[in-house]
Order: sequence, then C-alpha cells, then structure tokens
Amino acid sequence: MKEITKKLNGEIKRLTNKTFKFDERIKEGWFSAVYFLKTKKIVEEKVPNNHVTMQFFQKENAVLCGTDEAIALLHTFADNPEKLEIHSLKDGDKIEPFETVLTVSGAYQDFGYLEGIIDGILARRTSVATNVYNVVKAAKSSGKQKPVVFMGDRDDHYTTQAGDGYAAYIGGSTAQATHAMNEWWGKEGMGTMPHALIQMFRGDVVAATRAYHEIYPEDDLAALVDYNNDVITDSLKVAREFNKTLASVRLDTSRTLVDKYFLRNHHLMGSFDPRGVNPELIFALRKALDDEGFHHVKIMVSGGFTEQRIREFESKGVPVDMYGVGRSLLNLNIGFTGDNVLLNGEPEAKEGRRYRPNPRLEKVEYLNVNE
Repeated sequence: MKEITKKLNGEIKRLTNKTFKFDERIKEGWFSAVYFLKTKKIVEEKVPNNHVTMQFFQKENAVLCGTDEAIALLHTFADNPEKLEIHSLKDGDKIEPFETVLTVSGAYQDFGYLEGIIDGILARRTSVATNVYNVVKAAKSSGKQKPVVFMGDRDDHYTTQAGDGYAAYIGGSTAQATHAMNEWWGKEGMGTMPHALIQMFRGDVVAATRAYHEIYPEDDLAALVDYNNDVITDSLKVAREFNKTLASVRLDTSRTLVDKYFLRNHHLMGSFDPRGVNPELIFALRKALDDEGFHHVKIMVSGGFTEQRIREFESKGVPVDMYGVGRSLLNLNIGFTGDNVLLNGEPEAKEGRRYRPNPRLEKVEYLNVNE
C-alpha cells in the first residue's frame, strides 16, 4: 500500500497533509478494465507518437469532490507523470451538467488505463459530497444552520471511510462518526453512546449516562434515550439527574415501533404516523423538557433520515437541534465520464462528444510524490 502525503496541485490552494493510500497493484492494471490495458499495449506498439486530451464531466448540478485524489493517482501511477498537462477544478466547487471538471493531456499509453479509476473516484466522492450538501441545506431553518453528523460507518465497507468522511466534510458535514472519516481533514471522530452501553446497565439510561460521564468528563454529555422505547420518560430521568451538565438527548427509535408515550395517550394518535422518530414525538419531548426548565437540553435525531425527511421536519418547525444521517448520504447517484476529445491537437471524439474548454479550470503543477 502506497501512502501519498503531499500538498497537491501547486497553483491551486488545496487542503494540505492529506494522505491517500493507494494499492500498488494499480500500476499493474489490476483495477483497470481489461480493454484499457489492451489499448495501452496496442497504442505502445502501433501509434506511440500521440498526444491526447482526456476530459471528465458528469450530468448533474453537484458539489465536486475527488480531484485531489485523482491528481495524486495520476502523479503516482502514470508513466512519465511530469510530462502530463493537468487542468482541474477544486474540491468543493459547484458544477453544472456537462461542465468539464478535469482535463489530462499527454501520451495515451502513459495514463489512459487510469480512466475508469478516475471516473470511480470522482463519482463516489462527488455523490457523497453532493448528498451531504443537500442534506445540510435541508437542515437550515430560519437562517440557522443545524449540524449534520455523518454516521455512515455501518452502511458500507470500512475501507471507504476516510474518503467518504472527507467528501462529507466537503459537502458541509461538521462531524463524523469515526476517526478514519476525519483522517483527511485533521479532526477526530465524534460520538457518545450506542444502545450496547445501555444494555450493559440493563436498560438503566441514567446509570449508563453516569458511567459515560465519569469516564469521559470532558465530553459534552449526550444521552441516548430510545432504548426502552419511552423517550420522554427517560429524557426527563437523565435531565433531572444531570441538570445543566446534560447537553443533549438523542432519539434513534426504530421505524417499526410506536413510542410508549403514544401508547399511554391513545387520544393523541390520529392522522399522523406514530412510528419511529416522528414530529409529534419531538414536539412532545421539547415541551416536556421545557416544562421542567430544561430549555438548554438539545435534541438530536437519527435513524433513517434523508434529505426529504429533514425538509419535512424543518417545514413543520420540528424542534430538532442536530441530525445524524448515514445510509442516504452514500447513495451513488452521480457518474463521471472520461473522453478522449483531442488527438495531436485536433478534435477527435466519439459522436456526441466534443472538447468543452472550461475557463474555470486551473493548471496543476507536477509534484513528485516519490520525493
């Protein structure tokens, strides 16, 4: 595994000290489609004196991410990388459909086999960054931005965490669930307690919260309150016990359960879906906390939240202070395409594609990653 830690893209201001871990087998073509490998060999033997321009684009309004990683890939695994001409937009740039985000020029056999890998890097990173950006926008009410915590650790393979966490950061998430998710932008993971901690104390939320506070006294104290499916009762228990020390409570109720608050108050159930974390439950929790003077206790919700669901909560003025979002942020719904559009300085592309110069592109200076 090759680690690349460099300040990238000389003329472009980018994050520094980012570490990319590349599999050495990339150089052997292990992760490239076989037809790219065959094309590399044919070009080397039949038309070696060529100069192509490859351009990359996608078809949505999006938040671009993955350019630093793609450029590091080229500087690490291309043949003669110092001879490549690279122009790029920056991670975090807003992009439009069909806008050129990256061009690479040089001998095809030096870098062409990396096309599919670059497409994949840009697709995943941009999808996650755009998903997070849209969720963060949805979580803004009356001009106030509510934090979004990226909790995608259990929804994909662990090896994706560093890149996904960085993409989430580019999209606007300010906190991530694991240390790995923070690796590329220099923070640490954030989190308090899972249901497993409360189980170890036989469902006693107060005892579990007390143990947490004793071991981690410097942390903002946040209690998970849905373990017994009675969030208002358990929230008041921990609030009464810890008073000003309690910073927040988190609800993560399963969408298959109806909280005991509604089971005790059948008359409240009517035209709304009482399952899971629902607006009526949050309104009732906020009122219960406020009635006992716990105005300072914030409410965090998690469990199946999406951009649409957050927009619904915000449109109703539901008193949520923070959202924890996972799986929906990992939907890969943006695909990139790399096309050869110039050959030896002349237009040459498949029908329907053409060279699309973009004045926003900036030149990337070569950086010897092996120094």
